[in-house]
Amino acid sequence: MLKVNGVSARYGEARVLEDVSFEVNQGEIATLVGRNGAGKTTLLRCLMGIHRSMAGQIELDGIDISNRPAHKRARLGLGYVPDDRGIYSSLTVEENLLLPPVGNSRGWPIGKIYDTFPVLAERRRQAGTHLSGGEQQMLAIARVLRTGAKMLLTDEPTEGLSPLLVQQIGDIFRTVKEHGVTVLLIEQNLHFATSLADRHHLIADGRIVESLPNSEVKQREHELLEYLGI
Repeated sequence: MLKVNGVSARYGEARVLEDVSFEVNQGEIATLVGRNGAGKTTLLRCLMGIHRSMAGQIELDGIDISNRPAHKRARLGLGYVPDDRGIYSSLTVEENLLLPPVGNSRGWPIGKIYDTFPVLAERRRQAGTHLSGGEQQMLAIARVLRTGAKMLLTDEPTEGLSPLLVQQIGDIFRTVKEHGVTVLLIEQNLHFATSLADRHHLIADGRIVESLPNSEVKQREHELLEYLGI
């Protein structure tokens, strides 16, 4: 579904990513794991086309999107959920869901969203920012699914959430996967990541240092936690 080849990125003179290459298979949940400042968020922004100082090649489902603007990547099925979730405070839950355009035929209708996320149906008349942190994360994911995303890029979806809400977010990603959506997420919580993902891409100093199946990460969890400093 996603093929990244030789991606490098800068902020001014500072190089943040250096020759990053990895793949994410269709229908897979994969993670980017690394300490703060390793370049994880910058990499997601490069994939989505919202970080301009980038070189390298990015393919989505066999299509080269390296030079396409973000809105065209979205129409091809790439969706981005930033770490701040991007919920509009002046809009209700339902208005937040209906705001972005449906980019293709894969877009989830509002009824399917409410069936999958019943709490959003219950809260649909409430202001989006009046939801709990976990509910706001659900809303952010659901909004992207409505646009027709076949692949989700999500930045630290469990940050600041209670253990119960973390479990709920994990259940959401499993449901999304059952519907055929591929997921790449940044995650600091390695225990959560190994409970969910098929493969992990370990990033340090702007480079992918290892790409490991979930079973190997579980076996080496203590070593990797120490190495990554998380």
